[in-house]
Amino acid sequence: MHWRVITVGKPSLPWAKQGAEDYLKRLQRTGRIEWVVIKEGAPEVVAAKMMAAAEGCLKVVLDEKGEAWRSLDLAKWMDQRQQEGVKRVALLIGGADGHTVGLRESADVCWSLSKLTLQHEMALIVVLEQLYRAGSILRGEPYHREG
Repeated sequence: MHWRVITVGKPSLPWAKQGAEDYLKRLQRTGRIEWVVIKEGAPEVVAAKMMAAAEGCLKVVLDEKGEAWRSLDLAKWMDQRQQEGVKRVALLIGGADGHTVGLRESADVCWSLSKLTLQHEMALIVVLEQLYRAGSILRGEPYHREG
């Protein structure tokens, strides 16, 4: 499966830059992933650019109003999409203003990383780590430990 992570802006915090680079490198060894950065701007303009960047993909909006999954749930969801023949998935992470209602409504899936509102740089790191973790679960690797 080809993953396209779409964010508003690049991380400015050094630890977030390093974390994103680390997990992108890990994910590139196991599959196809690309990171698309949208310039900050008016919410409607950002939403339109995000939707254009996600064209041809199953659209997953990251939002605290979405459905919360455990890591095992994500792995199962990924496996089911692969069995259905889904080739491309776009993960849309909003900026400081979050997502517009229209963007959330046009998504195929709305996924919540937490009931808390996460700063968008933190959300990027969590998303990348969870993709890596779910992939390791599907490959039967020992990265994930269920206790």
